[in-house]
Formats: sequence, structure tokens, C-alpha cells
Amino acid sequence: MVLLPLEPAAAAEALALAKQLGCAIWLGSDAITETEFSQRGIEGIKITRFIYPLSGASAGVLQDALNTVVLHHPGEVVWVQHVAPP
Repeated sequence: MVLLPLEPAAAAEALALAKQLGCAIWLGSDAITETEFSQRGIEGIKITRFIYPLSGASAGVLQDALNTVVLHHPGEVVWVQHVAPP
């Protein structure tokens, strides 16, 4: 299983879940700093950080991000945070 939270507010919960379950997590650049990213990797979390933000991104950017995750985790279930439009 792979987690893909889209908003920084959801990242902390998703990181805790990823650590608990031992699953991979992908985050936008706006969800975690480079320093936090390095620290989480040291903690044993399978974490990847995009070089661009995901919060508020267009549908095309989100689809590209999902395609990238699927490319790196073929056959795995990917859980994506749903963000309802305002």
C-alpha cells in the first residue's frame, strides 16, 4: 500500500500511518521540508518527496503525480487523499 496525501495538514497523519503500517508514502514539496524528509527516512519510513507542491494543484498535476507513484509501485494499492472543492 502507498499513501498519497495532498494537503500538508493531512501529511502528519499519513506519516504516522505509514510508519505504523510500514507502507510507502509520497508527499508534495509543500507537505514536508527537506530536513523533515531526511529525518523521516532515518526513522525508517519509506518516503518520497516530489519537487513540486500537491496542495491546490490542478487535476493534471495530480494525475501526473499519481502516475509517477504507480510507476514506482506497480500492482500496489495507492490511497489518495480526496480534497473536496470549496
